[in-house]
Amino acid sequence: MTALTITAANVLAGSNSSRDNGRAGVAVTAGQVVYKATDGTYKLADTNDASAIVRVPKGIALHAAAANQPLAVHLKGPITIGATVVPGVAYYLGGTAGTIVPIADLTTGDHPALLGMATSATDIDIEIQAPDAVL
Repeated sequence: MTALTITAANVLAGSNSSRDNGRAGVAVTAGQVVYKATDGTYKLADTNDASAIVRVPKGIALHAAAANQPLAVHLKGPITIGATVVPGVAYYLGGTAGTIVPIADLTTGDHPALLGMATSATDIDIEIQAPDAVL
């Protein structure tokens, strides 16, 4: 899959966005997709992981954090993602942990989790939908 190349320093939540403040369960960088683990920490989501909980993203990390450090997670609304995106294209959780891919990169065996649609060349409106159905 061709994941977005994200410049972490350019990831920025929009003014109308919602977020959660939690704790990282693993090392994460800004722009990576995370899920909420059963222990309440945020870890990297993955569309083709064997575990259903890992395939259901909760949001996008807004900054870097080491394991067990505080982490702000973008849950919903506009985000400047720190990469070039195509307006009108849907973006999904990728098959490499924490990545974001365009819809065209989904493949057999993936469990599509829609993150949102691009509204400009730099922004995605996050509205996560993750039915956990396999392609």
